[in-house]
Amino acid sequence: MEVLVFEDYDAASAQAARLVETQVLENGQSVLGLATGSTPLGLYKALIEGFKTRGVSYKNVRTINLDEYIGLAKDHPESYHTFMSKRLFKHIDISLENTYIPDGMTHSPEEECQRYEAVIDNVGPMDLQILGIGTNGHIGFNEPGTDPTSLTHVVELVHSTRASNSRFFPSLDEVPTHAVTTGIQSIFKSRKIILLASGKNKAAAVAQLLSKEISADFPASFLWNHPDVTLIVDKDAYALVQTEGQ
Repeated sequence: MEVLVFEDYDAASAQAARLVETQVLENGQSVLGLATGSTPLGLYKALIEGFKTRGVSYKNVRTINLDEYIGLAKDHPESYHTFMSKRLFKHIDISLENTYIPDGMTHSPEEECQRYEAVIDNVGPMDLQILGIGTNGHIGFNEPGTDPTSLTHVVELVHSTRASNSRFFPSLDEVPTHAVTTGIQSIFKSRKIILLASGKNKAAAVAQLLSKEISADFPASFLWNHPDVTLIVDKDAYALVQTEGQ
């Protein structure tokens, strides 16, 4: 795992964007694995800027998102379909038919999991996967205790994850309780992975990750078993690592 530490969130996001753009410029038909949440917003903003000012085209790029809430329609304001449209897709030249996100309104979540894993295998594998890290070490919606051999599956979201995401909803009660998420083994199909972390609230998670102790209690730790992972952090997220001298 390569660790890159930057002064602040904007600098970290810019570096992540440079790596994504390098991938796309080297292979215009790249498959990108994308994440949602607040962490990648700076990355997506930089990619939009690169499209507008540096001529980086996504016309033939395909994207596969990590997850989607069960019970939210595509046009729900807090669905990940809406998130990706607002934060990235509608601002670049990507074809929406080349973007893949689980169907949160499926009548059979288990069948949707099988269908989506087939998307990963048939459209992918991902050339470059973007990940964030939860305060409890989750990647995607793979919560502590997730089997490292898991493929796309239905997950019941733990309270801490729902509480963290409640800032996007009118109340905690409206945060969905379940999601379809790509599994840890699904993520490991990616050729390269970029893990992003920023802010003081992620400092403990980053320190635990860099302790190199691998455990299902901290799913991000399994990334030590992947051959090509780059951790991009800002100084706030790296603060406890520096303090502990790791």
